[in-house]
Amino acid sequence: MGTELDCDVLVIGGGVVGLTTGVVLAERGVRVRLWTRDPVGRTTSAVAGALWWPYRIEPVASARAWALRSLEVYEELAVRPGATGVRMVEGVLGETALDEVGSWAAARLPGLRMATAGEYPVGSGVRARLPLIDMPVHLAWLRERFVAAGGVVEERAVTDLAEAAAPVVVNCTGLGARELVPDPSVRPVRGQLVVVANPGVRTWTVSTGADGSMAYLFPQPGRLVLGGTAEEDAWSTEPDSEVAAAIVRRCAVLCPAVAGARVLEHRVGLRPARDAVRLERVPGADGRAWVHNYGHGGAGVTVAWGCAEEAAALAAR
Repeated sequence: MGTELDCDVLVIGGGVVGLTTGVVLAERGVRVRLWTRDPVGRTTSAVAGALWWPYRIEPVASARAWALRSLEVYEELAVRPGATGVRMVEGVLGETALDEVGSWAAARLPGLRMATAGEYPVGSGVRARLPLIDMPVHLAWLRERFVAAGGVVEERAVTDLAEAAAPVVVNCTGLGARELVPDPSVRPVRGQLVVVANPGVRTWTVSTGADGSMAYLFPQPGRLVLGGTAEEDAWSTEPDSEVAAAIVRRCAVLCPAVAGARVLEHRVGLRPARDAVRLERVPGADGRAWVHNYGHGGAGVTVAWGCAEEAAALAAR
């Protein structure tokens, strides 16, 4: 067993789920320590697009509740976009009808309507105003908020759960849970992005081709993020030049101006997919307890606050 830590709760994982969980705990007066393998700017979360919308996440009913709670928080944070990285931005969900959005979301999204042909020329889609998050800014802000609330951050890789000697340990390790728990049901879904100089795009677009391929454009401050891919069980984090070219081609169908846009960088992230999110408290040895909060797939940003509040409640039990 590792050395006893000076904290009430240890959070393992420094991505958006871990940091948000840490913030909720610390602001409730809990003494929290957070271990992160990577600096916030190099976590999987830093690669995310990141549009608020439930994507590749189960169970559906819980995910919707977590997402709606997170939406409330993001709407508040969007008042200070420069600091928090959160903005409310108009855009189009392609290949989607109004009745497919569902009453769970429609009631919370004023102005939801079908997109015009000018807004989405390649088919039918829904126009919505959703949170769009600049992840490098948002993650840095979360870290600062966590520390300001009394939380302690340590860059430390965990190879054995026995190292985590705290009364309560919250496991937010994402894909790392596959080896650490171990939980072989956690698997990677590889996502590749191309970041280009923004040719003037102000709205986001998400589109799905007849062959299931994705194309999306997310305008972020100083850049335009183009995506994307969802490759099951693919572990490579190296950008593929052919994949990148295909992403640009698909996005150019939606917005011809991106075809000649200057490429700023290529990004690859591995989404931590699981058949269902694992969010539960498990008794450990010596009276300790584990709270697992992982397996959010491509929706970690979308459900982060709802899951963090539920995880914090489980940790306090």
